[in-house]
Amino acid sequence: MKKQNQSTILKQKALTLTILFGSSLFIIFLGMFFCAFSFFNNISFKVLNSQIPGVIFGLLVMYLGIRYYLSVGRLKEEVYKSTSEFSWNNLFK
Repeated sequence: MKKQNQSTILKQKALTLTILFGSSLFIIFLGMFFCAFSFFNNISFKVLNSQIPGVIFGLLVMYLGIRYYLSVGRLKEEVYKSTSEFSWNNLFK
């Protein structure tokens, strides 16, 4: 198996992290959009015999997107450490 040079690995890491950051920003945007859409159109959902405003669900999606964004930031720090390398053992703990 060939060894990849360092610049190719860094480009792959950067591309992957960019995709993860982009997807987390997209989730945040969807949450904000759903909040605004629900607010202007008075959307609510029936959950266990009570009406919940759609804005609450939009805020929940936005919150989860923000948490995901912060998690990707922590992952970025771990990935760019000089001691980090891929191991199959990390996947199957």
